[in-house]
Amino acid sequence: MPLLFDNTFMRALSGDAETKNFTRQVKGIAYSRVMPTPVAAPTMLTYSPEMASALGLTADDMASANIIIALAGNSLLPGSEPYATVYGGHQFGNWAGQLGDGRAIYLGEVVANKVRWELQLKGAGPTPYSRRADGRAVLRSSIREFLCSEAMHHLGVPTTRALSLVLTGDMVVRDMFYDGNAAPEPGAIVCRVAPSFTRFGHFEIHAARNDVKLLRQMIDFTIDRDFTDVNFPDEPIQKIGAWFALVAERTAVMVAHWMRVGFVHGVMNTDNMSILGLTIDYGPYGWIDNFDFGWTPNTTDAGGKRYAFGRQPEIARWNLERLASAIVMVTDENSPESEKLTALITDGMTRFDQVYEDETKKNFAAKFGFNTWQESDADIVNTIFKLMTISEIDMTIFFRQLAKVTDDSETNRKLMHETFYRDDLRAIHQAALDDWLNIYIARTKQDGVDAVTRTKGMNSVNPIYVLRNYLAQEAIELASSGDASMIHTLLEVLRHPYDEVVGQEKFAAKRPDWARQKAGCSMLSCSS
Repeated sequence: MPLLFDNTFMRALSGDAETKNFTRQVKGIAYSRVMPTPVAAPTMLTYSPEMASALGLTADDMASANIIIALAGNSLLPGSEPYATVYGGHQFGNWAGQLGDGRAIYLGEVVANKVRWELQLKGAGPTPYSRRADGRAVLRSSIREFLCSEAMHHLGVPTTRALSLVLTGDMVVRDMFYDGNAAPEPGAIVCRVAPSFTRFGHFEIHAARNDVKLLRQMIDFTIDRDFTDVNFPDEPIQKIGAWFALVAERTAVMVAHWMRVGFVHGVMNTDNMSILGLTIDYGPYGWIDNFDFGWTPNTTDAGGKRYAFGRQPEIARWNLERLASAIVMVTDENSPESEKLTALITDGMTRFDQVYEDETKKNFAAKFGFNTWQESDADIVNTIFKLMTISEIDMTIFFRQLAKVTDDSETNRKLMHETFYRDDLRAIHQAALDDWLNIYIARTKQDGVDAVTRTKGMNSVNPIYVLRNYLAQEAIELASSGDASMIHTLLEVLRHPYDEVVGQEKFAAKRPDWARQKAGCSMLSCSS
């Protein structure tokens, strides 16, 4: 079935007059036309059947040579008009200037079943925004992105998606930890899919350059194309204010879900923040193994821990403030319109705070099996989080076991035994955990919900299978030697993250000791 392209971004916004593909500062435009660079020997490693179906593609389509070479960047599908967009961003709290799609090339916009999707090839070659890079991606990072995009979708976390993972047949040189040990690695390309890949940085760059006209065009276009299901006010300033509040709300919901499942993004720069509140750019991410609000999977962030697990809500808010500073520039400074928009944006930030608080209470009431959130529950939750941290208790396994606890203390001890990573810490903190469980059980009885219903409810929000870094690394190592079987296995396991399946016990296991410090299993770089 052919894909139906309708490339509104290119029609509505101004493009680059320069047709040559070389690295440069690109001003006054929203995108540059650029062709993917062909690869040596494209091979379909795997694809997402669900995403293919959403695009109207069958299994036969995905196996066809036309689709495979198009998803490798070696040819164009009818209607495809490749381009890369310009954006900026705050990276680790500092303005980084022009960034843009340095290794992502849009194939265009596809309309399927009345839904609009943008298709991007990540790793398809250099663009004008590649800076000093080659525009390529390696197999290890591509596997991580492909698997995590689909895993997050099935977890119920707002996310961009992945259609395909193609092996290029080329080698790509990378210095994984930026320590002078560059080496060739297999290259790959992921086809990423989302209703929109527009980022906070798409607005920041035009504001930073004082290009008010293009900033306003970008805002109007985004509202008109990407928020068609929302009835905004007709008055322009009120419309922008209401739109910003919705962006803030969706961002709050997304981060609340991250905290629910124990996901750490790892690099929450403003250029990695989606205007639709979708998880975007899966780089040095990770899932919490032993519970720790201070853990970050990013080696670049190891010192400052700006993007640590527990700081994600705070950083999301900070990023929204940077977006707000850009948006307000569509009005003249100190004008009545500016004051009005500033007030509306302030309301939007308040909306972020309220939605995040409400979503967190709802999520954690469900995680702990409480019928509704009571203010006193904060003490119960905070107490166990502190105990889990000092005891090195596994987050994912803890909540699955918590759903099984009873009035019998010996049974509960056996249930909780496997949640600890260290026997010495279990010996020290077991009594404190016993005391907390007594308080917890008494709290659950207040709701008058039977044990079966409570267990079922908790298991519907507490996954048993998540993409732990060591599992992804095992898949990477096998695939690098020519065995893609674990990619396929993980993709299948992660399709049902809340349902325990006999025979899949290894995918629900704690991080093994060998993975605690192993490269790719504990810490990753932005090159990962």
